[in-house]
Amino acid sequence: MPDLHPIVQWLDDLIRGTIPGLQYAIKWKKAYYGLPERGWIIEMVAYDVSVNVVFFGGAEFGSPPPLGDADRSRYVKVTTLEEAQRREMHEWVAQAGRVPGWR
Repeated sequence: MPDLHPIVQWLDDLIRGTIPGLQYAIKWKKAYYGLPERGWIIEMVAYDVSVNVVFFGGAEFGSPPPLGDADRSRYVKVTTLEEAQRREMHEWVAQAGRVPGWR
């Protein structure tokens, strides 16, 4: 199993550093990030072999994350620090702060 702590730390720093005024909560070992005017916009959860990052309004992104198709949410599975640091992750996090989330 990979050590996921560096990935979680990197993503948490990215999310908090990119979206001003962010609020967050932990529930059932899942981290939630939100804005008062947009609702919950990102969910992050670490599993045994990956960190899933769910964008609740991801279907509305210019280039949405590749996984999910049941509703407005889209997500990505991150297994390495290099994947977390990709340009697309930065873009998705920035876009998440501009679209409505989940209320």
